[in-house]
Parts: sequence; structure tokens; C-alpha cells
Amino acid sequence: MQLGGRAAAAGWRHSHVDRIGSTNAEALARAEAGLWVSAGEQSSGRGRRGRSWASPPGNLYASLVLRPPGGVAQSALLCFVSALAVSDAIRAAAPNAGRALALKWPNDVLIAGAKTAGILIEGSHGREGFIVVIGCGINVAHSPSDTPYKATHLAATDGDVDLDRLFANLTDAMADRLAQFAEGAGFASIRQDWLSRAAGIGSVIGVRLAGGEVSGRFEGIGPDGALILGQPDGGRRLIAAGEIVLEGKRSLVRRGGAAA
Repeated sequence: MQLGGRAAAAGWRHSHVDRIGSTNAEALARAEAGLWVSAGEQSSGRGRRGRSWASPPGNLYASLVLRPPGGVAQSALLCFVSALAVSDAIRAAAPNAGRALALKWPNDVLIAGAKTAGILIEGSHGREGFIVVIGCGINVAHSPSDTPYKATHLAATDGDVDLDRLFANLTDAMADRLAQFAEGAGFASIRQDWLSRAAGIGSVIGVRLAGGEVSGRFEGIGPDGALILGQPDGGRRLIAAGEIVLEGKRSLVRRGGAAA
């Protein structure tokens, strides 16, 4: 696997291993800004809230280390930047899947309503300041069957997908989207691009919160990435984290979470 041309031009570096515990854990341990860590297989892949993430050979597992100038506050928006980059990469490498692609708030990537990729963003304070690791897990050749949500993989729609090409596409797309993000100054355009691919926009959804369940129309996301839920009385409710019901399926939706 090699970085894409634009990613290499950005000064990023790449380290690949055949098998690893977790690309995110390795990236956090190395804490080298601009480093991509990829693996052919993970033995301890992680998803939301520490859940295990199935990581057999044939799928893509890769993590990028960044040092965001805006620190923790800015890193919360990177889930939308990353979701766009992953979806851009899929569109380029798997066009059939790309035509059925949608983004589920905040950073799950769906193909025909089934999850095919997720993103896990983790931060750490070290001697040289705050770092963020963006972990991307893309189901390419396989997808799990024992999940509470429907899952799929790119080979189901596009046959053999070249992992090397997909990784190069991902690294270039991430470089492009981070340039668009412009350290937070460009989030308005990121937000608009994300909304153009959003799953369930305009639909009535339910959101399970710690204190109970609410429902409303999914009207979009705010300038801080919060879900905007339209209320029957014409008001709006902002949701920072919750469990949503979309197309009859329940799945945990939490800003900054997914899998890698």
C-alpha cells in the first residue's frame, strides 16, 4: 500500500503491517503527526464505547495522526470531514457502491441502507500537545452478520475492489477534505457537502436519550455538528448524542465514534 500523490505531497508518511492489535492504538502510541498506520488484519479492532470491531483480512483498516490547532473543540468536527473523505474514496474505488452511498449522522457510511464503513476518532494529550487519531474501517471483502444493524461490503456491489487503490484514494481524499476544512474555518462548506449525502434528511426519526425518547423531523446539523430535530410545535431541538431510529433500525449514534 502507498499514499496517494496528494497525500504524499502534503508530507504525510505511511507505515503498514500485515497484522496488528489496533491501528488506532498504534497510531496513538507513536503520536507522529501526519502518519498513516494501516494493517491487513486487526486482532483488537475497536468500535464505539470500546466494542470490538470485526477485522478479518480483505478489509481496509487505517488510522491517521493529526495535531489540530484548535485542540479538542476542533477535533469534534473531524468526524464529518472524515466521513466525507471515506465516502469520496469509496465513490472513486467502488462506483456501484458509491451510487447507493449515504452518510448517517455523524460518521457512519451506508450503502443501500447498510453500514459499510465507520470512523473512530480518539484524542490524547502528550508531551508535544494534543493529538487526534482518525481511524477508518471499511468493509471491502467481508462484513459481519452478528450485528444489531444491517451491514454490507463493497465486493457485494463491485466485485473485487483493489485495496491499494482504495487506500491511496482515502489518503488523497482526506488531504483534500482537511484542506477544505481549513482548520475549522471551512466547516460551513464541509457541512453542506455532508448534508448533500445525509441519510434520513427530512424524515421523522426517533432519538433515544438518557432521559427517554424524543422524535422529530431530521432537519440537518448545526454549526457545531449537532443534530437538528424539528418539533411538532415548530420549534427545534439540538441533539449532541443519542440513539436514533432510521429506516426502522436502531443504532448508537455518538459524535466522534465508529470503528477502526
